[in-house]
Amino acid sequence: MNLMTTRRQHSSNDSYVTLGINMSKAKSRRVIQPNVTRVTRSAIANPQMDTAHIKPSASGLVNDLSLMTVSEQQTSTRKGKSSKVCNVGPHGALGTIGRLMKLGRVRNSVVVAGAGISTASGIPDFRTPGTGLYANLAKYDIPYPEAVFNIDYFSDNPHPFFSLAKELYPGHHRPNYVHYFIRMLHQKGLLLRMYTQNIDGLEKLCGIPDDKLVEAHGSFATAACHLCYTPYPAEEAKKAIMNGNIPICTFCAGAVKPNVVFFGEDLPEKYFQHAEDFPKADLLMIMGTSLKIEPFASLINTVKSTVPRLLLNRDPVGPFERRPLRRGDYMELGDLIDSVQKLAEILGWHSEIQHLMNCHENGLSCNTDLNSSENSDSSETDSKSSESSAPSN
Repeated sequence: MNLMTTRRQHSSNDSYVTLGINMSKAKSRRVIQPNVTRVTRSAIANPQMDTAHIKPSASGLVNDLSLMTVSEQQTSTRKGKSSKVCNVGPHGALGTIGRLMKLGRVRNSVVVAGAGISTASGIPDFRTPGTGLYANLAKYDIPYPEAVFNIDYFSDNPHPFFSLAKELYPGHHRPNYVHYFIRMLHQKGLLLRMYTQNIDGLEKLCGIPDDKLVEAHGSFATAACHLCYTPYPAEEAKKAIMNGNIPICTFCAGAVKPNVVFFGEDLPEKYFQHAEDFPKADLLMIMGTSLKIEPFASLINTVKSTVPRLLLNRDPVGPFERRPLRRGDYMELGDLIDSVQKLAEILGWHSEIQHLMNCHENGLSCNTDLNSSENSDSSETDSKSSESSAPSN
């Protein structure tokens, strides 16, 4: 039995089961259609799952990769083995991806991000030993760390989550360089979509438009009853939680919670855009995630096998743990802020990002397409100030 239990065991053929509650206010409930496959958040990722077998379609990226120098490729011609492109060469993974972007071969990049992109904003991730959220939950008296986000456990005892929610509610933290890099991808017309596991709201706060963002695990922006799904004013829910109270549904008397997706709950409808987005992608960037939560973790395996995948992370995860890497897979390991800044410098975006950060944080309007030389002096000052104060992953 998995560590994480779900409200219902499900398989690829499971369909929605309506709640056994007779309600007259049908319009206020979440609409549940029969014969629709459920997809719920699960704690266990499948490291073996991959889609390298998918037949690739023609892609100009293959030709661009062939233009790289021999030092940027690891080839094997013995026994007819195909070449393996890896993150070696003068500039490594970042230089290779930067070259593709500068050649104009990237028009639809998809970003997949986890808690690691927000650690530099002062928000702990979940699994880092010693500092991660799951390593510091003893005070909540729960049987295992993930229980705090388990919908069945919440139904029995909502107090641990509400105690934690006081610390997690957005408003205490600011976006960092990584968030603004992703916004710059949008500004340059290169961002097809960002898929985030985060519930901190920093993506929206830095200015990434809602239509470019998929919050796969929900957010604190709205609230509803966890039993009958009747909407509840988000600000009233926040006020009650901050005062140490449990917001109660006025319809069925169930506990109200922010619309953060718990283990065992259905993913938001917007998540299913991936069926259209990932086949269109010509670059996949994976940032700050352990790839431990399904079905989010398997998203990275749904791009075409010809599409480059860049992992920016502290450690190798998922399919990036195996050797040799799949053709077109690249890694840059270490501090995420440093890695993203290096890529921005390769692309010539660093000054623009610093200018954007300065304007946005000070409530000013700014032209993000300013010539970098016009902003170099102020950007260098902002950069030094940011680097001296930003916490590391």
